[in-house]
Amino acid sequence: MTSMTATTVTSAQRSLPTAEDLRRAWRDSPRWHGVRRAYDAGDVVRLRGTIPVEHSIARLTAEKLWRYLNERPLVSALGALTGNQAMQQIKAGLDAIYLSGWQVAGDANLAGEMYPDQSLYPADSVPAVVRRINNTLRRADEIHHAEGDDSVDWLKPIVADAEAGFGGVLNAFELMKQMIDAGAAGVHFEDQLASAKKCGHMGGKVLVPTQEAINKLSAARLAADVCNVPTVLIARTDAEGATLLTSDVDERDRPFIDASRGRTAEGFFTVRSGLGAAIARGLAYAPYVDLLWCETAKPDLAEAREFAQAIHAQFPDKFLAYNCSPSFNWKRHLDDGVIAKFQRELAAMGYRFQFITLAGFHALNFSMFELARGYKAQHMSAYVKLQQAEFAAESSGYTATRHQREVGAGYFDAVTSVVTGGNSSITALTGSTEEQQFAAAPEPAGQRLGKRVS
Repeated sequence: MTSMTATTVTSAQRSLPTAEDLRRAWRDSPRWHGVRRAYDAGDVVRLRGTIPVEHSIARLTAEKLWRYLNERPLVSALGALTGNQAMQQIKAGLDAIYLSGWQVAGDANLAGEMYPDQSLYPADSVPAVVRRINNTLRRADEIHHAEGDDSVDWLKPIVADAEAGFGGVLNAFELMKQMIDAGAAGVHFEDQLASAKKCGHMGGKVLVPTQEAINKLSAARLAADVCNVPTVLIARTDAEGATLLTSDVDERDRPFIDASRGRTAEGFFTVRSGLGAAIARGLAYAPYVDLLWCETAKPDLAEAREFAQAIHAQFPDKFLAYNCSPSFNWKRHLDDGVIAKFQRELAAMGYRFQFITLAGFHALNFSMFELARGYKAQHMSAYVKLQQAEFAAESSGYTATRHQREVGAGYFDAVTSVVTGGNSSITALTGSTEEQQFAAAPEPAGQRLGKRVS
């Protein structure tokens, strides 16, 4: 028995990369060009255990995301609040999904509460929504594959919000592992104090020392290495708008401390916020991450260019991320022409990943408000107007008009048929009102190819 156990463990260990394998990959692979680790490959081997757990969705989608970032001038995403929202985004042609902690706080957390974006919800809430979205996308893949349609690559990468890590380096390490287990492709951490974390567009933001933020990023990278997954790691700095700092221990932070203001009631230092502070932190974080994100107070191409140029002067190949936030009043700051070219201009500066954080929240709330307002005044006429719009969208690939099929009734009919040898009388779609009253939506030309596009 002992011999068999030893043989099994040895076989499992052989399927994991050795410390030398990791050192060689970190040195030679283009994936790790420009990435610094604050630890050795031997540390990874010592901490990973002996069981080669395969995080297949996280690995597959992380590799896709990295490929997209390298091959395309722009990867754009909308914040999804539910699995079905993510599914519709992919159906419409987007290649990535953003999962906002703000949206999880507002309407999708494991506490079952509605919260502001202040890290009030349980720390495993975002991984739970990552898993929920991936489960929906897997179901969509199963439904379409069973129907003989492999034209859509449903498993698109999810970039998820780890907030300020919900604590110290150990919390960041464990949260990153949970994100990977749920199937996240990319994860971002910000440099705020976790216990006082705020939405990037709120006041009262408190920064941690630069080295503390680097330590959390290193903890996240270590977690990904321990899981043997090339997760895309994003550092966000809130220094452009934050006015408080927990400690003056890091000499890189001292030039921005406003000594004339003294300490706050909580003992925090007052700091001069602005783009200079954000650039200093971006330069400090750049060696440890794959992308940098500077949270800003308004959509400003000149400001974005200044940040990009400062980073690329020292790290010319470092990718950048940009939050096209709904917290901005876009028309107040920009005219229609600038808005139309805004993302292309950013892409030319190196902002490869651009996203609208709260798109799901606003789309869900506004569309339901409009329907409810119309329904109150016009009764069924308002709903039929929505239904007719759904029918009209079918020529572009929309299929949710047939809602039973959309969520898998036909797929589970197929399961029932296989199990019963085709002799079941209780399949769901046959004889349903959907079968009788709703025609199958035509697939757009690009989805009739019969091959998977990734």
